[in-house]
Amino acid sequence: MSTELQKLFNRYPNLAVCKRQLEEAYEILETAFAQGRKLLVCGNGGSASDSEHIVGELMKEFKLKRKVFADQAETMKRIHPEMGAVLAENLQGALPAISLTGHSSLTTAFMNDSEPELIFAQQVNGYGKEGDVFLGISTSGNSRNVLYAAVTAKAKGLKVVGLTGQRESKLSALADVCIQVPEVETYKIQELHLPVYHCLCLMLEDHFFG
Repeated sequence: MSTELQKLFNRYPNLAVCKRQLEEAYEILETAFAQGRKLLVCGNGGSASDSEHIVGELMKEFKLKRKVFADQAETMKRIHPEMGAVLAENLQGALPAISLTGHSSLTTAFMNDSEPELIFAQQVNGYGKEGDVFLGISTSGNSRNVLYAAVTAKAKGLKVVGLTGQRESKLSALADVCIQVPEVETYKIQELHLPVYHCLCLMLEDHFFG
């Protein structure tokens, strides 16, 4: 078992029931990032905030230092010695991830012109490429805009990971793997989502930058 998973279960023993789901979700993410793919993530309300939070942990340093690789640093210095040196010193390694909950001009235009519940699906249709991963966060597992995005993702060849509460749901049925934390009340589910995705981000950072 990964060290980070063991730490997670020590702090949150009730999450041990999600061990297999966490391991499978991690393998999907590791494979995608190793192949140069990206993560698309979305949710509503508190889960929208979680989407942005996940992107923040993946796209910059989380716990470890992530200096850019030496060949990239040298290339930037050749292009422009002064700015290249600043970039080489300060840029951080990143795992490509996009939250679909922002992009206010795009989302409001699409919602005004078309079917509002399809806004995440539209972004998956535009950004998603075969081999990418779609992560849908929904405490109920039945948020329709997340479900439409999941269907679109599967149609385009993306892996689908769900993050929900413990009840079976439409998202758990659609997903390649669904992490179903052992709570049923919305705020309690959200309280467990954060340590779950922090653990995944820590495992990914250790693998790619440790």
